[in-house]
Amino acid sequence: MTEAVVQHTTLPIIVKLTPNVTDIVAVAKAVVDAGADALCLINTMPAMTLDAERQRPELGWGSGGLSGPALRPIALRLVWKVADQVDVPIIGCGGITSAHDVLEYFMAGASAIQVGTATFINPRASLDVLEGLEHYMREREIVDVRDLIGVAPSYVRRISA
Repeated sequence: MTEAVVQHTTLPIIVKLTPNVTDIVAVAKAVVDAGADALCLINTMPAMTLDAERQRPELGWGSGGLSGPALRPIALRLVWKVADQVDVPIIGCGGITSAHDVLEYFMAGASAIQVGTATFINPRASLDVLEGLEHYMREREIVDVRDLIGVAPSYVRRISA
């Protein structure tokens, strides 16, 4: 699919990957080999909730996708795994509600992030996250956010060697 899209546009192609695969690294490599300019990791995980009073699923379709903070540890691990194996930018998403969350994604290898579910609760979530990141960088005299990208993989590999 990626290859077909690449052949029909001059626009950058960003492919959002699902975590619902056996090997996300293999999928990421295949998508990059097919011409993707960047990856977005990850989409929601299949989930459901039940209404005990009505004794049926709370969502009209029966189930849906889990998003929000519960998804972040899964997404971070997958970003970390993929970032070490591909040479395109990665947009990290899943459960970002604070600057701390953004820092985790950057350290795992993401070069950009997406704030989604948090905006349902706080319409200013993206701005709050950005302000928190700016504060963190000012406090530590970090001039370029790129200095934070991927530091966790290299650190983890050094201590596990």
